Amino acid sequence: MKKWTKVGSPVDQPGPEPAFSPYQHAIRERLLAAPVIAAPEPWRRIAYTPVGGLLGIGFASHPGAGHDLVMVVSHDGHGLFDAVSGEMIARDRDPDDEEDSRGADPALWCSGLGPVAGSRVRIAGLFGGELHSGSGDGWKLEVVAPAWPNERVLLSRDGGLPHSGPHGEHWWHIFDSRSSELRAAGFSPSGKTLAVATSSDLSLWTRDVGRGPGGATRLHG
Repeated sequence: MKKWTKVGSPVDQPGPEPAFSPYQHAIRERLLAAPVIAAPEPWRRIAYTPVGGLLGIGFASHPGAGHDLVMVVSHDGHGLFDAVSGEMIARDRDPDDEEDSRGADPALWCSGLGPVAGSRVRIAGLFGGELHSGSGDGWKLEVVAPAWPNERVLLSRDGGLPHSGPHGEHWWHIFDSRSSELRAAGFSPSGKTLAVATSSDLSLWTRDVGRGPGGATRLHG
């Protein structure tokens, strides 16, 4: 008597990675060839601040002046930056983690500082979350990795990839994270602030008109 045995299907083996199409290759080469340049008017870079062990960032609105604030969460505590002047205006080196965890994921929220004390700030970064990729009036931000794992931040007004217009006219390569891991990049809800955070630093751009911590009027753009 012939005995039939069931033969299992062989384990699928990963095949070779598909090659880029000529179209994809052209986009990649264009991105690789674009150097880092300054963001266009009306954007002004107002901060490049080292923050060791940065985990994430979030936005809040100043309850009095109304302009954007940026909360930074790191291994060394929490800091609050004025998004018009770029200055740190509040710092907590030993935040109450138990307070942050009540009613919300502590990895995605933190308690406010300084002028926004008593409120909660949503955080985007290492543990999840995201910032706005559009400003609401035509500006767009994209994170690309044509030389992965190094990521690049692109600012544009042409609707995003594939960026058929000239670099420096329709789109701008404004940040390269080759020296650190990118944590978050995006606009504030108002669309007036652009932030890029890595594991080691915070960069801020603004197009806002407001008053800095010292009371002097500051014009950006």
